[in-house]
Order: sequence, then C-alpha cells, then structure tokens
Amino acid sequence: LFSSNGDDPALAEKFGGYTVKQRLREEVESPFRTLRLFFFGSSTGSALTALYFSLLSAVKANAGPGVYPDAPTLEEALTNCAINLGAAVVCGLLTYRDWRAGEANLKRIAQGGALARLVVSPAGEGGAARTTLKEYRRNARVIIAAGGRSYIEELCLSLNADQLADENTLAQSLADVDVVVIPVLLEGNDGQTVGDTKSAWVNSAPSESDRNFDPTRSDPVIAFPVSPSSWAEYLSPEVETAQGQGFDVLEKGFTITVKKNG
Repeated sequence: LFSSNGDDPALAEKFGGYTVKQRLREEVESPFRTLRLFFFGSSTGSALTALYFSLLSAVKANAGPGVYPDAPTLEEALTNCAINLGAAVVCGLLTYRDWRAGEANLKRIAQGGALARLVVSPAGEGGAARTTLKEYRRNARVIIAAGGRSYIEELCLSLNADQLADENTLAQSLADVDVVVIPVLLEGNDGQTVGDTKSAWVNSAPSESDRNFDPTRSDPVIAFPVSPSSWAEYLSPEVETAQGQGFDVLEKGFTITVKKNG
C-alpha cells in the first residue's frame, strides 16, 4: 500500500491503462528502464535497417559481378545478413522482455493502489464506521481471507468458539500482534461475486463441539468489506490465478497478507 502525496488531478489521468502517478512510481523503481527500452529499441530498428541493405547486397551478389560490379561476394553478403538478423532478434527480445517486466510492475503497482482504496467497516465500531485499507498502513498487518460460505463460517467459528475444553484466545493473540482479519464471502460458480460477508459471519451455525460461540468475540480484529463490486474487481485476478492452478477458492478459500509497510 502507498499513500498519495497530493490530490493533483493530473496525476490521476490515465494513458495506456495506467495513471501518471503509477507510471512515475514505476520509473522511480526502475529508473533506467526507459533508457534501456530506447537503446535496445533503436538498436533493433538499426539492425533491421542494416538487414534490409544486407539482403539487397545478397541479391546483387547472387546476380553475379557482371550485373553489379560493386556487389560484395555472396559469402560476405550472407554473413552480413546473418549478423544483422541475429542482432535484430537479440535486441528485439531484450526490448520485449524489458517492456513485459515494466508492464508487470505497472500491474502490481495498480493492484497496490486498488488495494489501498478498498473500504472496510471495522466490526468493533458498530458497523457504522468506514475506513480504507490505506489507513491500516504501518498500524496493522491485514489478512484478507476470501472463500465460500462454508469457509467463512469455519473461520468465524475458529475465532469465536471454544473448542473442546480449551478457551479460544486466538482473537486476542491476533490483536496482540496488530493483525486485522477481513473475511470476504465469494459467491457464484466462478467465485467472482462478493456477497454479504457480515450476514454470513454473524449467522454462522456452531456444531456441538463449538462451545460458547459468540460471533462478536473477535470484533476487535475483524473488519467487513464495503462496496462488494470494488472488492470483486480487486480479487478477480487472484481468483482467476487460483482457479487456473486447479484450486477450489470457494471450498478451500485463500488469503492475502498485507504487511505493515504495505
């Protein structure tokens, strides 16, 4: 997560899918990427230009010295073609690799900005308060726990019910190390919809082994997501990645941990 140093609307303008601020941050993180792209991109263009003239020389050489007296030998012309082709391929690959790395970095920065803007409602404040995840920066470690209804209910029971003869102190332990848990209810067959997490949380049904269940016991370390569409948009790439690896996000759930430094 990162905080803004100002509200200059010019920094929020988008081009190429990313804001000016995001591109400036990427430039700070990789200060020589633009220079490398210019150098390798120009080198690729120069190599392609040289390859064009090398091919013309090869055509002249193949026609024979009687047609083009100034033409180099065919062996020399083909050698030049191979050299220029190799240079174009190498410089082109280096340019593409660096560009891909920059795009991946921009995507990560954009995701970090989207994460910082997500809104939650701290359970311990009666549900009326609203805050963004950016406000937790340097104050708490945030754990986003997303999954289907059974996953959310199991998480609720694990934090708010005593198991067997033991008293559940997990919520207090999390509070002692400045951890905030944000349960997120995923719905739909593809897990791309965020449902009413708070309702699922407070209506969790304890089993016989869950003693003294009280869904408010963990309120000091729980915050519920607000604006489900924003949460669904942010989590969508994470859900797609997990599903692409054959992971059942609804049944098993997944977590995203945000450190104090963002």
